[in-house]
Amino acid sequence: MASLAMVFTACNTGNKDPIHLRILHTSDVHGRVLDSLQRINTYVGLCRRDFGNDNIILTDGGDVLQGYPAAYYYNFVDTTSKHIVAEAMNRVGYDVAAIGNHDIEAGRKVFDRWIDDCNFPVLGANIIDDSTGEPYLKPYEVIERGGLRVAVLGLITPAIPNWVPKNLWEGLHFDDMITSAQKWVPIIKKRVRPDIIIGLFHSGIDDKGGIQTDDYCENESRLVAQQVPGFDLILYGHDHRRNMEYVQTPDGDSILALGPTSTAACLCQVDITVKKNWLGRVTEKSLEGKILSAKDMDEALDKAKNEGLPTANADEWFPRAKQAVEAYMKEEVGVFDTTVHERDAFFGPSAFIDLIHDLQLELARGAQISFAAPLSFDATIEQGMTHVSDMFALYKYENMLYTMRLSGREIRDFLEMSYDLWCNTMQSADDHIMLMDYVLDGGKRLGLKNMAFNFDSAAGICYTVDASKPDGEKVTILSMEDGTPFDLDKDYLVAVNSYRGNGGGELLTRGAGIPLSELPSRVVASTDHDLRYHLINMIRQKGHVAPRARTNWRFIPDAWAPAAIARDRAILFPKR
Repeated sequence: MASLAMVFTACNTGNKDPIHLRILHTSDVHGRVLDSLQRINTYVGLCRRDFGNDNIILTDGGDVLQGYPAAYYYNFVDTTSKHIVAEAMNRVGYDVAAIGNHDIEAGRKVFDRWIDDCNFPVLGANIIDDSTGEPYLKPYEVIERGGLRVAVLGLITPAIPNWVPKNLWEGLHFDDMITSAQKWVPIIKKRVRPDIIIGLFHSGIDDKGGIQTDDYCENESRLVAQQVPGFDLILYGHDHRRNMEYVQTPDGDSILALGPTSTAACLCQVDITVKKNWLGRVTEKSLEGKILSAKDMDEALDKAKNEGLPTANADEWFPRAKQAVEAYMKEEVGVFDTTVHERDAFFGPSAFIDLIHDLQLELARGAQISFAAPLSFDATIEQGMTHVSDMFALYKYENMLYTMRLSGREIRDFLEMSYDLWCNTMQSADDHIMLMDYVLDGGKRLGLKNMAFNFDSAAGICYTVDASKPDGEKVTILSMEDGTPFDLDKDYLVAVNSYRGNGGGELLTRGAGIPLSELPSRVVASTDHDLRYHLINMIRQKGHVAPRARTNWRFIPDAWAPAAIARDRAILFPKR
């Protein structure tokens, strides 16, 4: 017969039945709440049915308030109704979210309203209120699921000042993610004694792939996992990368880190199995992750339809909201006398980008030069009557317009960095003129190596870009567009969007060599509304616009560039 001590030992060391938990994660939905979230909702519903509500946690990594007309309409047009993004996320049943840089970009009135309308906490442990020295948002959330206590710590990239005008986050500042995690993980462990700690981060995985200054690093998710012990799982966003990897931790273990790309096209899924002993202590954990594509979720949608399960869409969820947004998008703006293609901007002056240059020079009174880049890669505005919906293709982001004071030398160095990101150094006539890499279709197809929204061209000056010259020596500024001399030592007023003016893309800091702290003093003026708002008003006032390409810059050498452009155009845009 076993002694009482032996029975106690058996109970103390033996395991209960395993506990199964499924984590589902989206990020960078960018306002696609009236279409893409339908797919997410159906898949999440199937998981809740098959695994039980008590075994599912749904998270989001931020950047939901920008990028699509529905979000813009409820950010800036209908500012009194319950925010459609919050309503949609509430309907899907999110448990917790982090805030993203594009949510901050909407301004405190907008993101405060959205957060108030959410039925779940929005986290940001490293967003600090200047008046109190404490986090402005809830730093972490504790979720009880299936007998497990799960703590979720929310952090945002601290690089906000590089992109977002300070008036939109006045009274706040953003601490380093690693420092914040080092502070909060021990607090969570002491206060909560969680079974699982999840990092919910709006920050990319690769610290080499974003902005790095003496004060902060844009993409710190991997660095946090590597340097801060205690996490079981990292769920992140911001870099729009579909990625799953194991990261080595300070204690020699490894943890899973996943990012789902953007616009709810993919969904991260992590199945966690936990074993506890009879005293309730965790004795074993295992995590298995995968990233579901749209095709995977559509198969679930078909399954749901075949089984007669409800698959509500936006018409059924928010009929009034959908009608209001559609009516706004159909509002007439003005007539384009010709069709314009954004793709033309990669190969020389284009009517598409030069229309934006024209607006910027008109708005920024006194500005002699304008910088602008393609923001959507391959948008087209068709000849004829345009509508508000077309303006979201013409200008993707809610950037303000800055007028900045730059020297001629800084302007040249700015353009040198821009074209170095964009233009290859050709070794022969058969070389690419675009800076390409095997980045598409799993490395099977060439694409641009860098992000096109950092490919600024200029208006107001005449210049050449010599693709045969090394980086830093490609741009030669010939004159102002009116034929007057361009002086490297003279100061000019330059029209530039607020993303760039705050240091975004580092063209002003690393390229032109202006210290980040000095950028605010270079801003002479700023618009109160975003550039899309002004584009709409300008086109409405004119009634007709005839966009034309300037002839102020071109690629050389003439013996190589035209043929190389034709070849690379066919690679990048093979359909037409």
